[in-house]
Amino acid sequence: MASDDGASPRELLLEACRRNNTDLLSSLLQSEPCNNKPEPIAHFLNTSTDALGASALHIAAQYGSYEVLDMILDQEGVEIDGLERRDGDTCLHKAVRYCNDQAQSEWEDGKAVVEILVDAGCDPRIRNKAKLRPIDLVDPRNQELRTVLQRAEMQTTMGGDTVEDEDEGPNGPGSESD
Repeated sequence: MASDDGASPRELLLEACRRNNTDLLSSLLQSEPCNNKPEPIAHFLNTSTDALGASALHIAAQYGSYEVLDMILDQEGVEIDGLERRDGDTCLHKAVRYCNDQAQSEWEDGKAVVEILVDAGCDPRIRNKAKLRPIDLVDPRNQELRTVLQRAEMQTTMGGDTVEDEDEGPNGPGSESD
């Protein structure tokens, strides 16, 4: 694509991630070079980085772009634990930093960004270049986020064999005696 043709697909992708623009992302995934095919989409998402080596997932997490993250994580073959070059952060590190940058009243939004990445399988045990895990970056006042990451670390370490504390509800096992 010539420079006078406007922004490149890579530049548009990174902009969609910064601005939580799902329409732009959808349009990119349906056009060249992706053509709505899983392999080209994964290649495009995994290799499109900014000057510091941050991928689309890193940028979406850094800006708290929840809907764009959701769309990207739905794509087959997307690398979720890649490291950006400068700090060696994963997208989970970026999401924790995003949460820390929010006012306390908006921590719930930041926690949702962390949770979607954890639910997608991001490894919370990965350390960046400063040898810090995402949990090491959590604002000490944000106990809810710390708990989310502690559970994620435990589940990852135990291979997902942990039991949730939540009630199983009306369809779960109940007492045989009434």
